[in-house]
Amino acid sequence: MTATWFGYRDAPEDDGCAARAWWDRHADEYLDEHGTFLGDAGFRWGPEGLAESEAGLLGEVRGADVLEVGAGAAHCSRWLARQGARVVATDVAPAMMDAAARLDARAGTRVPTVEADARALPFADETFDVVFTSFGAIPFVPDADRVHAEAARVLRPGGRWVFSVTHPLRWAFPDDPGPDGLTAHRSYFDRRPYVEADASGHVVYAEHHRTVGDHVRDVVAAGLRLRDVVEPEWPAWNRQSWGGWGPVRGAYLPGTAVFVTTKD
Repeated sequence: MTATWFGYRDAPEDDGCAARAWWDRHADEYLDEHGTFLGDAGFRWGPEGLAESEAGLLGEVRGADVLEVGAGAAHCSRWLARQGARVVATDVAPAMMDAAARLDARAGTRVPTVEADARALPFADETFDVVFTSFGAIPFVPDADRVHAEAARVLRPGGRWVFSVTHPLRWAFPDDPGPDGLTAHRSYFDRRPYVEADASGHVVYAEHHRTVGDHVRDVVAAGLRLRDVVEPEWPAWNRQSWGGWGPVRGAYLPGTAVFVTTKD
């Protein structure tokens, strides 16, 4: 399915399934483009390059039961396994799970993987000490509140749910890493998703915008406590562009938001 239309529009027919097919088709392309930056067993919270090794947003992971949702090829989970965590990675796209197995073999670190929708996790209540996602699941479904509810369900009391997403402010600006991306062109409060559709109008890709307040309300509704919102600055060492992210725009506008929550 090839996209012949793209833009911002209401997409009531999008139930999140388009994400599975899109990531399945584009897994190899994505990893070819970004695999070196991510590292076979690296953990970055976003295109700025903030590493969990320096941020420590998950807390102490050695000996902890950790779940990654929307894991892609499980780069982050592989790093956690090397830190002594008992980690499981889930993703909705079979091609990403296949890629994870190949990277396991190349990196010499095996991570158990489960194909699963983050809105319906196949795990018992209170199974994990930490649940997290780095740019996974949440932007690609219209009902992110279900992702938060599932994370809360499988967390043990005192556990952490940490997730990174495109910084909501970025939705007001063009997806351009250069100077043209510094002028707002649409309302921050316009919550219509970015959609790509084929010639018949069928949605083949959708990415959903939520304001900062929307994310906070979803967390609270899931019974979680918001502990921190981290907005990584663009570091001087990172000269690469990644889609709409890059050093020019990164000097002025936040590109990533990381929400740290706990289940009390």
